[in-house]
Amino acid sequence: MSLNCEKSQALANLLVQLRSDISSVQLDKTQLRQRVADLQQLFQQEIVPLATIDSKEQSFRTEISKQLRLLEIDVTFLQGARQAATTQARLQTISDRLTTLIQYCHAILQQETPEVTEY
Repeated sequence: MSLNCEKSQALANLLVQLRSDISSVQLDKTQLRQRVADLQQLFQQEIVPLATIDSKEQSFRTEISKQLRLLEIDVTFLQGARQAATTQARLQTISDRLTTLIQYCHAILQQETPEVTEY
C-alpha cells in the first residue's frame, strides 16, 4: 500500500470513528470541535504535502479540503444551537458531511486498490 493510500485510509478511519461517536456517544461540543481540528491538521500536514500525479486524486483532495472547512462551520453552528431540534438537525448535517468525506477518501483508495469496500 502506498503512502498516499495509507494516509487516506487513516483519515477515512478517523472520519468513520467520529461519525460513529456522534451517533452513539454524547460528545461534548468542545471535544467535537477539537476532533474536527485534529482531522483538519492531519489532512493539511500529512496528506496535502504528498505528491500526486493523478488529477482525479487531486480533485478529491480539493473536495476533501472544502468539506473539512464546511465541517468546521457546521460544528460552529452546532455550538450556537440552543434548542434540541436544532441540535439534532446540526448533528445530522455533520454526520452527512462526514459520510461525504469518507466517500471521497474511499474514492482515492479505490483508484489504487479497487477491492476496498465502502462503509
